[in-house]
Amino acid sequence: MEGQLQHVSIHGHDMAYRMEGSGPVLLLLHGMAGSSRTWRDVIPRLRDRFTVLAPDLTGHGQSEKPVGDYSLGAFASGIRDLLEVLGIDRATVIGQSFGGGVAMQFVYQYPEQCERLVLVDSGGLGREVNWMLRLMALPASEYVMPVLFPSFVRDWGDGLFRMINDRGIRLGRIAEMWSAYASLAESDNRRAFARTIKSVIDPGGQTVSAMDRLYLASSMPTLIIWGDRDGIIPVSHAYAAHQAIPGSRLVVIEGVGHFPQIEAPEQFVDALVDFIDTTEPAHLGAEDRQRMLRERSEMAQL
Repeated sequence: MEGQLQHVSIHGHDMAYRMEGSGPVLLLLHGMAGSSRTWRDVIPRLRDRFTVLAPDLTGHGQSEKPVGDYSLGAFASGIRDLLEVLGIDRATVIGQSFGGGVAMQFVYQYPEQCERLVLVDSGGLGREVNWMLRLMALPASEYVMPVLFPSFVRDWGDGLFRMINDRGIRLGRIAEMWSAYASLAESDNRRAFARTIKSVIDPGGQTVSAMDRLYLASSMPTLIIWGDRDGIIPVSHAYAAHQAIPGSRLVVIEGVGHFPQIEAPEQFVDALVDFIDTTEPAHLGAEDRQRMLRERSEMAQL
């Protein structure tokens, strides 16, 4: 059963979120054109031991879609503000796809609020990305989207998926991709999506990469979860990130695509809980980042 969607005003803008359970906080960040519903199959498996917080990022889901800054830095700041409004000091930060990029940016900007980092089929780790996303990053693509994502197709597809779901048939990644597609039938969603995608992708691929800064995560317990059949962001990015973050843990799930939390929720939760149980939360601050930056700068000058 899905938890109740709650709302809070931040800087005068409405943000929707789900929060359930009690215990150490797990912050779940969804991907582009997604929402907190992407975690619907794992939240019930986690809420007995953890406080699970899953927001709809600004411009997504039921959160407000203002004209403004849709950069990774802005999303990270928005998440910080949400935690502060809710009275949450620290969390294990878990980001899937675009949410992984937000998670890395959040750890970079606010290490003192992060206990662990979990990257799930994450963006921001290499240039390669699915051709459809590159196509939608073209100039003026938002003006073509009404043709690509007409509302009558959404309505037809929603009815079909409801019928299939009522018969107990699970479609996993197909259903999640359809949900993202269907959301773009709304004009406000399309505008927010266009601003978001162009902040991280151009026609050649991903434009934002954390690879040159992953050494800053060396003191942060880090888990990387990936599906070996991800057709959106290649699994090679997982291996590259694992190599770039000393001490990180890598779990590649066979037969799974871009949405492990939906396609293999039990394996996802098992890997996550084992990681939390076998690691100690980090206690980092701005001074730790400053030290690592200086050490890397000094090494480069040798």
